[in-house]
Amino acid sequence: MLGLDPDPIRLWPAAASATPVGGAPAERAAAAVAAHCRAVIDAAGVACVAVKPQLACFERLGAAGWAALAQVVAHAHAAGLLVLADGKRGDIDVSAAAYGQALVGATPTPFGEVEGLGVDAFTAAPYMGADTLEVLISAARAAGAGVFVLVRTSNPGAVDVEDLELASGGPLWGSVAAMVSRLGGAARAGVSDVGAVVGATAPEHVARMRELMPRAPFLLPGIGAQGGRVEDLAPAFAPGRAGALVSASRSIVYAHESAGGAPAEAARGEAERLRSAAWALV
Repeated sequence: MLGLDPDPIRLWPAAASATPVGGAPAERAAAAVAAHCRAVIDAAGVACVAVKPQLACFERLGAAGWAALAQVVAHAHAAGLLVLADGKRGDIDVSAAAYGQALVGATPTPFGEVEGLGVDAFTAAPYMGADTLEVLISAARAAGAGVFVLVRTSNPGAVDVEDLELASGGPLWGSVAAMVSRLGGAARAGVSDVGAVVGATAPEHVARMRELMPRAPFLLPGIGAQGGRVEDLAPAFAPGRAGALVSASRSIVYAHESAGGAPAEAARGEAERLRSAAWALV
């Protein structure tokens, strides 16, 4: 999976030529971000099944950034790729319903329905409880989309909360994993429509997570720049290739900075290398 975390001051050089002459900074930056992401998709998408735009990287540019995000989603779909929106949403039922409409559904208004972003899946935070997740999952199911719940993340601070030992035994992430498995419901082709975000930077937990969530697809962030290695993640693929998605962002997009050569060629090469490494585990 190709992660898209565009930084307006660290774009591929050709993206700058796509900026309009004049205009507000947000509009010019958003145009450059959209051009950058389209170029990355064109270069590396052939080795991927999906893209994962980080919503915050677009939202910080305001309305122009959200418009750029919509363009990137459309471009990825046109390239035959799935789109997983990484926004880690989680709130009470009314707000969760609004998040669902914004990402995968539509919002009814007196003036007609307003279509949402139209992504194929999104990430969700579990720490307000199952009732909040159920609303998000219902919205996703109505749209034929999926949800990936944060279980054990890739950041160092995961030890502060997610690894805490419960009085009943086991880490907190184990309780979240059990909830994900329960919410997953009936599986199609052996895979649930509720997945789990499982950080690749802590591979020692992956086998236990697969035991707790036998049908959940795993989203495995943290490869490359964060130090995770595909080769350490074999248990995630126990159900087969559809059992896990390896996600890399900076290591693909900025591969040219270490490997040399043109950005597009380096990105494609790194994406193909990661794909080969993942397939070797199946």
